[in-house]
Amino acid sequence: MGQDGPERRVYWAFVDCWTIVKRELVHLVKQPSLIAWQLGFPIVSVLLFVYVFGSAMDVGDGMDYKDYAMPGMFAMTMAFGFMNTAMAVVVEKERGVTDRFRSMPMAPSAVVSGRGVSDVLHAGLDLAVMAVIALAIGWRSDGSPLETLYAFALLLLLRFALIWIGVWIGLLVPNMEAAGNLFAIAFPFGMISSVFTPPSMMPDWLGTIAMWNPVSATANAIRDLYGNPLPTGGSWIEENAQLMAVVWPLVITAIFLPLAVRRYQALGR
Repeated sequence: MGQDGPERRVYWAFVDCWTIVKRELVHLVKQPSLIAWQLGFPIVSVLLFVYVFGSAMDVGDGMDYKDYAMPGMFAMTMAFGFMNTAMAVVVEKERGVTDRFRSMPMAPSAVVSGRGVSDVLHAGLDLAVMAVIALAIGWRSDGSPLETLYAFALLLLLRFALIWIGVWIGLLVPNMEAAGNLFAIAFPFGMISSVFTPPSMMPDWLGTIAMWNPVSATANAIRDLYGNPLPTGGSWIEENAQLMAVVWPLVITAIFLPLAVRRYQALGR
């Protein structure tokens, strides 16, 4: 086997990826404010949407709004995570860290793949915090242990797919100020969905958009797996939520992962 054979290139791609992941984890540990934000944001979100807004929400059929909203909160937390990814990419690009990586003898895919793996690990921490909060306020999963684990896997799959949108946008926008405007994209993406309200209760045109939102597919799929209340619109997309909770992330990844890699390779040209 040659020194530069495909097996060696794959090996070093994995090694370099893990080096980037370890770097990100070390930075997380050394930045208590970032950990506090990751822990505090889910708590504030639950208190705000479940107890403040939720007291005025009626999702029909005598549903407990908490049981309807918590799976949606899980999905929304995963969806909004792409903003953190984009901001982290922009910060490293502006500080010259990305250029230093590109000048090193490392696998070209390592920076992008390392970001993806580390962000999935961060998402796992976010989900763990959310699950603890949900249990503390009385939410329960009535699904089997296997169904519950599968639901959390679908949430991480959604987060994994949206990472590549975050990486691509982070490499695309010119500076941190522009990245700060991403909330204008993330907010409707997360809110025009079945996260907080069944699409059947929205105007027809808006409900159709909400039904076909990838966040809705994941939220409805995990509601089904958890045995929590489901939207009752009767549309094909709602009845096949578990299928679309896999299809949507695969489609998003197939589109934006190559775009992110190409954009990274084009930097400085």
